[in-house]
Amino acid sequence: MALDLFKRVETRKGLFAVEKITLIYNLLTSILILFLFQRMDHPLHMLWDRAVIAGMTFLLMYLYRLAPCKFSAFVRIAIQMSLLSYWYPDTFEFNRLFPNLDHLFASAEQWMFGGQPAVWFSQYFPQMWVSEPFNMGYFAYYPMILIVTLFYFICRFELFEKVSFVLVTSFFIYYLIYIFIPVAGPQFYFPAIGMDNVAHGIFPSIGDYFNHNQELLPGPGYQHGFFYSLVEGSQQVGERPTAAFPSSHVGISTILMIMAWRGSKRLFAFLMPFYFFLCCATVYIQAHYLIDAIAGFISAIGIYIVVTKMFKRWFAKPLFRQIS
Repeated sequence: MALDLFKRVETRKGLFAVEKITLIYNLLTSILILFLFQRMDHPLHMLWDRAVIAGMTFLLMYLYRLAPCKFSAFVRIAIQMSLLSYWYPDTFEFNRLFPNLDHLFASAEQWMFGGQPAVWFSQYFPQMWVSEPFNMGYFAYYPMILIVTLFYFICRFELFEKVSFVLVTSFFIYYLIYIFIPVAGPQFYFPAIGMDNVAHGIFPSIGDYFNHNQELLPGPGYQHGFFYSLVEGSQQVGERPTAAFPSSHVGISTILMIMAWRGSKRLFAFLMPFYFFLCCATVYIQAHYLIDAIAGFISAIGIYIVVTKMFKRWFAKPLFRQIS
């Protein structure tokens, strides 16, 4: 396997599919920055970041030609996937400028369910035996992405580029939604309006409140738990009042499960408990309204079908062939 990873190959020239879609997203958001330039806090810095990312992408393409092999192909794709950690909080820099829409989603939740499931769920089940599995599932989100992509890289390499393209493009679709539909979720909106208002079903509009405030509601559940601490720490450090509707945690993990099913039934069975707890946790830890989670599941199926067809139509060419 080690020799195969570094064996020189005859590569397909140009950008990989995942690099092309990243550059497209880069360009679209750069244009948006120019339109919103006067209202943004640090537009020049954001444009500079995008220029660096584009330059790095082309540099990696050039370096790859010097030593084309499976490992260097993996590095190119892995770097683009790792940049998702940059693109996610970047959505907040856009949607913070628009009027927040949480009051509409919280009101819809109240109308549909007669209350707030995110509040009920955590209040009825604060016990460690509920809290810890849910927090474990939520924390398993990024390990699930890593496991599925590594499985395809190691066991189904001919599909590795497709899998990476589908995942990254799906993320970008969600990110574009988050830019134009600014919903922060209960963990940000509820402390902004006060829990008394939540208890009485009163959900006022808060305008651009999150443009200057980012108070995060402490996570519910067993506060001395190991996984509770991991999730709480990551939320406090990296979370922003953005990306609530639809839930990308539910959406991307559903896409991962589709990929796992198509790749290996054993992998699918192994990931299923984590997937179940993750989907429940999105509402339990109050990161999302229940309608966010439902929309995440439904959107995932549509996004997977559309993005897969995009790849087959525009990018379905062999990554490279071995030199005998």
